[in-house]
Amino acid sequence: MSKPYVIGMDMGGTNTVFGIVDARGQVIASDSIKTLKHDKFEDYVVDLHKAVKRLLESNDAVNKIKGIGIGAPNGNYYTGEIVKAPNLPWGPVIPLAEAISKAFDGIPVAVTNDANAAALGEMTYGAARGLKDFIMITLGTGVGSGIVINGQLVYGHDGFAGELGHMIVKRTNGRMCGCGRTGCLEAYCSATGVARTAREFLEIRKDPSTLRDLEISKITSKDVYDAAVAGDKLAKEIFEYTGTILGEAMADMTVFSSPQAFILFGGLTKAGELLMKPIKEAYDKNVLPIFKGKAKIILSELKESDAAVLGASALGWEAKYHYESPSTHSASSEIPMIVEK
Repeated sequence: MSKPYVIGMDMGGTNTVFGIVDARGQVIASDSIKTLKHDKFEDYVVDLHKAVKRLLESNDAVNKIKGIGIGAPNGNYYTGEIVKAPNLPWGPVIPLAEAISKAFDGIPVAVTNDANAAALGEMTYGAARGLKDFIMITLGTGVGSGIVINGQLVYGHDGFAGELGHMIVKRTNGRMCGCGRTGCLEAYCSATGVARTAREFLEIRKDPSTLRDLEISKITSKDVYDAAVAGDKLAKEIFEYTGTILGEAMADMTVFSSPQAFILFGGLTKAGELLMKPIKEAYDKNVLPIFKGKAKIILSELKESDAAVLGASALGWEAKYHYESPSTHSASSEIPMIVEK
């Protein structure tokens, strides 16, 4: 009897990474395509199908796929749609699960947002194994989050709960966020936010900094990191500013779910103690006394590309149950059972 597999997909604004995953959580093989080189969603689906088919053929996995799980920006677990994703140009509602399932001859598909997929991956294979209450925070181009309470991801009544990147952290004179509001956490604590902080600091302050040697409009979070590692004082202060805002926000998050841990994931976490130290200091200073000392703040144990793919694959094992009988599912339904290693 041949081994069954699922496909886990991480659909980002730049790349879509996908992998063949077995029941033990081993990524057999993976590949990627560019997400936004396609003007039409239909063309994206065709390109994705061709790339996945090539991967299946080269790994003797054709006709062995039992389900497909996808982590996507603004992916709705209940409907299988992407809704009003700011970084995708294909319309306000994208019927992702339906289109992918049709392209793959009816293989069942389940969708969630990318941060929830990362949380599933961490809970199944990473730092959150054994934890029933934690908050996953993804620090990339934006700030995403997945909230797990009593072993279940929180989706809310409409599938969009847990957008902690869009909690307001600056009520007065806050930065404009991609969501259309001002003062969101994402505008300050994402990689993009770090770059914006750098530009602001350089414009309003006179401190010497190697960052002044760069074209200000093109400064990236990596430029700030490189300068900080080299000892640049202003660059270090940018990370202190970023970590303080995030630590304060995490202290506020604690009051509604009392997590055992916060797990930080994404490119910005490569800054290590430059970011972690101010996060922990601000968290300890601002957390409600009853919660003090209870939640760990830790980094993801999974490779950046693997967490969302593995999380999506865990969703893929139960995609058949979720999408073949949509009428039996309501907003109170539990998330699919996670396959243990």
